[in-house]
Amino acid sequence: MSKRCEMELRLEGVGKKVGAQQWLYALDLDVRPGAVTVLLGATQAGKTSLMRVMAGLDVPTSGRVLVDGVNVVGVPVRERNVAMVYQQFINYPSMTVFDNIASPLKLRRDKNIAQRVSALAEKLHIEMFLDRYPAELSGGQQQRVALARALAKGAPLMLLDEPLVNLDYKLREELRDELTALFDAGDSTVIYATTEPGEALLLGGYTAVLDAGELLQYGPTSEVFHAPCSIRVARAFSDPPMNLLGARRTASGVQLDQGPLLDMALPSAAQSTGALTIGMRASALRTAAQPGDVALPGRVELAEISGTDTFVHFQTALGELVAQLTGVHHFDLGAPVTFYFKPAQVFAFDAQGLLLQAPVRGKGP
Repeated sequence: MSKRCEMELRLEGVGKKVGAQQWLYALDLDVRPGAVTVLLGATQAGKTSLMRVMAGLDVPTSGRVLVDGVNVVGVPVRERNVAMVYQQFINYPSMTVFDNIASPLKLRRDKNIAQRVSALAEKLHIEMFLDRYPAELSGGQQQRVALARALAKGAPLMLLDEPLVNLDYKLREELRDELTALFDAGDSTVIYATTEPGEALLLGGYTAVLDAGELLQYGPTSEVFHAPCSIRVARAFSDPPMNLLGARRTASGVQLDQGPLLDMALPSAAQSTGALTIGMRASALRTAAQPGDVALPGRVELAEISGTDTFVHFQTALGELVAQLTGVHHFDLGAPVTFYFKPAQVFAFDAQGLLLQAPVRGKGP
C-alpha cells in the first residue's frame, strides 16, 4: 500500500545557544520523509534540544526549520501537527486508558473512535486495561498508553525522546519490536532519540549521530554503522566501545604501536601518511584462529555476561581491549588468553581522526 503525502522536514543552519553555552552548533539536516530517523548520541549530545526545536517547543538561536518548504520557526507547538512521546510516561491521570488514547480523536471529532482505540490498544497489547487509570498500570503499560495516544493523533511528524529508557530490558525488547512494525505500517516521519547503538541498528531507517551539540554524520543506518566518517562517529556507534590502537603506515602495511604488522593496503592519498588509528569492534575478535588472522595475546581482566553475549576485557601489550563473544563463555580472571582478528575487519583513521578505510563488507560482523 502506498503512503499518503508525507511531510518534508528540513533544518538549515539550526543552532541553539542558552546563555554562554552552545547547545547546538549550526547544522543542516534533510530528514527522510516517511522513514525513521534515529538521533544517536550520549547524554547531552544535543538530541533533546534538537527535538524541541523540531517540535516548536523551543526557538533556535539561528537557522530555519522548514516544513513542506515553509519556515515554521516561531510557530507555537499547538499550531503544529506533531506528536511527541517522552521518557516520563506522560498521560492524563484523571482519564481512563480509553479516554487517554481517544483524546486526540475526540479533538478532531473523528468517527468510529471506539473501534480505532480498540485497534490501537490491541496492537500495543493494552486492550485489557482500557477501563483503568494510568496510576493503576506499570511503567511499561503507561508508556504503551502514551505511545497509543501519539499514534492515534496520526501526526505527520512523530518525535520520540528515549521512550524506552525507563523500562526494564525485556519490556524494551518487546516494545522496540512492536514500534518497528508500527512505524513500518504508518505514514509518519519518525524521529527517535536514543543513546543505544543497538537500538539504532534494530530500528533501521536512517541515523543522525550527534556529539556535544554537533551533527557528525547522517545517512542510512547500516551505512553510518559500517562506514563511520570519523573516530567520533565510530565511538558513538559502538557498544561496547570500539578498540582504538595507535599505528603508523609502512611500506609493507600498517605497524601497530607495540604490536604486530598488519597486511593492509591503505589508500595512497597524501593525508593517509604518518600516524594512524586502527579501530576494531569488539565483535571482530575471536578465540579460534583462522587463516590470515593476527594474534593478540593477553590476560583476562574481566569477563561478564550480558544477555546472550560474553564481554571479555583483556590486557595486552597494546593496552586493555574488549572482545564480544556470542553465547556464554567462562574465563578465569588473570588467565592467559589469545584473541584473533583479520586485518580486513578493522577500520583505519588518519591523524585527524577521519576515516581512511572501513572493513571489507561481508568479511566481518
